[in-house]
Amino acid sequence: MTTDATLDPETREKLLADPGVILADRDLMRALVIAREAEVGENVIDIRGRAMEALESRLDRLEVQHENVIAAAFDNQSGAAVVHRAVIGLLETANLEDLVHSLQADIAPILRIETLRLVIEADPVMPNLPEDVVIAPQGAIERIVTAGRRAPRGDDIVLRPSSPITRPIHGRTVASEALLPLDLGARRPHGLLLMGSAETGRFMPAHGTDLLRFFGQAFRLILLARL
Repeated sequence: MTTDATLDPETREKLLADPGVILADRDLMRALVIAREAEVGENVIDIRGRAMEALESRLDRLEVQHENVIAAAFDNQSGAAVVHRAVIGLLETANLEDLVHSLQADIAPILRIETLRLVIEADPVMPNLPEDVVIAPQGAIERIVTAGRRAPRGDDIVLRPSSPITRPIHGRTVASEALLPLDLGARRPHGLLLMGSAETGRFMPAHGTDLLRFFGQAFRLILLARL
């Protein structure tokens, strides 16, 4: 057995003592496979090299999936923390006027959105609502939610690109929006929380709504306690 003169004795001794370092280095293994294929010639196919390439490709896909799962878990955890802070902000309000005013002034920045409006249909049972509440005619909320599309269930959260029908409520240009219907009880008018974001991809129909549903339910209970 001969020794390559270009390989210094110290490096050779390290490799002989721990050959696993080569196996753990993908670039070195790839270089060895390429060198082996060049040595045997073009007419010979090294199955081990092809198997290694296939395994390497599969490992790359698994690593990407792993990174995506970790990123999604981090986003979910971060999103939950943001919603929890927003709910705490709602609980810290002193009265109905303070609650409604805090939506745009305090809660919207916590949620990192541009607009957060409370819409209530006009009703003689609730005549003295704070000025920050958007008062809409009876039946308007259903038209806002459907926006000319097939009507969802009454308690469904709607995520969509911004609609011209909600532009006057937002009061500014937004790219996407979330609509959270509020059931205030049989003897009270319909309500709606309207969120608007400047980001096109913030509220998309394919996104999950668990955190938004939790926020909407928490806001509903706090609102009923302030009424």
